[in-house]
Amino acid sequence: MGTPEFKDMDTNMEDSGNSCGSSVVSDFSGRSDHTDFFDGDADYVQVSDLEGENDKEETLHALQCGIMGATVDEHRRRISIDAYTPNHPINNNDNHSETQQRLAVLSYEQVRRLNDVMDEVVCIHGRGNFPTLEVKLRDLVTVVRGKLEAETSSGGAGMRVRDIRLNGGAASHVLATESQPYNDLDLIFGVELSSGRNYDRVKSAVLSSLFDLLPDGVNRKRISTCSLKEAYVSKMVKVYNDGDRWSLISLGNSRGHKNVELKFVDTMRRQFEFSVDSFQIVLDSLLLFYDCSKLPISENFYPTVVGESVYGDFQEALYHLQKKLISTRNPEEIRGGGLLKYCNLLVKNYKAALPDCIKTLQRYMCSRFFIDFPDIAQQRAKLENYLWNHFVGPEEESLKHQYLMLLHDVVEESTVCLMGHERRQTLALIEGLAWQVLCQDQQRLMSHQPPPGTLVYANGYIYAPVASVIPTPCYPCTCNSWMSCSS
Repeated sequence: MGTPEFKDMDTNMEDSGNSCGSSVVSDFSGRSDHTDFFDGDADYVQVSDLEGENDKEETLHALQCGIMGATVDEHRRRISIDAYTPNHPINNNDNHSETQQRLAVLSYEQVRRLNDVMDEVVCIHGRGNFPTLEVKLRDLVTVVRGKLEAETSSGGAGMRVRDIRLNGGAASHVLATESQPYNDLDLIFGVELSSGRNYDRVKSAVLSSLFDLLPDGVNRKRISTCSLKEAYVSKMVKVYNDGDRWSLISLGNSRGHKNVELKFVDTMRRQFEFSVDSFQIVLDSLLLFYDCSKLPISENFYPTVVGESVYGDFQEALYHLQKKLISTRNPEEIRGGGLLKYCNLLVKNYKAALPDCIKTLQRYMCSRFFIDFPDIAQQRAKLENYLWNHFVGPEEESLKHQYLMLLHDVVEESTVCLMGHERRQTLALIEGLAWQVLCQDQQRLMSHQPPPGTLVYANGYIYAPVASVIPTPCYPCTCNSWMSCSS
């Protein structure tokens, strides 16, 4: 696999989502896809300045108030919402109350789950002889932030980090009442990316962090930044235009393990695809708690943590997450990967929040999919990469065939932007992949069955075991022209 490097991206190109995304840029180094990837914000929200100048003082004040009475809870919530409200307007029509609807203070159970995620040991697997880096997520965040904020004279980037957020499937896992599986750990660092030089500083800060995280006993003298990039970075993306200034550095190369997605965001027009993947949790107060408190988190002593839904209404988005409902805003802005994410939600038993509008949503997503992936080769590569990255493990593998058949049905009934032969070509591609997956599932099932028994003699007869036969798939003829089919 070649050395990954920053790529200048056109916003018309599609990603791998969530998420997280997780969900919009092509893969550049092998099978590395990212459905949760950001897509530009429907409300033109800028990921920035959820902290004011006095938020550390307010957080310390909240930490000192260990008793969680009803009055204290309301006071805590009011102070926290005001402290984390953006200093700039989200758009010209938003007022203060609408801004506060996007925010919510996490409960103790949610803060506890967040703490468990931050205490999780992340394994960043290296290629070749490079060792696996094992580090707690909270320590990785601290190291990267330290490198970004350190002076350039001491090897840092000399940049100010506005805030740090947890995004994607991990944020949904923290907020949901039931356990939500997640494949990647998505972190957002709010930084200024007003020039190309700042992108290079971000990249250098991340590689320097990886260098510091190398285990003891490794000969660091012979390790360069290029070799670290080759060993531990699976994808690098840079987007720089009028409405979007952000970059992505994906760490980890082992399929089946959680990769760490580091996003460095100045501005981003669309940051979600559906309401269930629109959550962002501001980590600054929790990181401050780790620095200031020697006591563990308990029900009577825990920091105030604020979450935001860039979808709009936090409580509405949380209801969709808990009830497994599919909803979005401005569906015409969703990139082509949104169609694949939508079918992934369907196969996991999500339902439309507004059934009357779902046909319109499907037509938008199908149209955008064929705009971003116009030819059959790009469609095949996208589908294969999506299956490779988002269906990992026995439970997910078993859903592949059902997922492809759902995708086939959605494309068949909602595609209105293609010529007839192009539509049949795409449907044949999806159907062929579905047959291939079904055949692989049957072969896997046969390989796990015990070997056939030996011949049995009874009642004057010799009985032989019955061998099961995998039927050869038949492909229906799709010829609709006047020429006779010769197949």
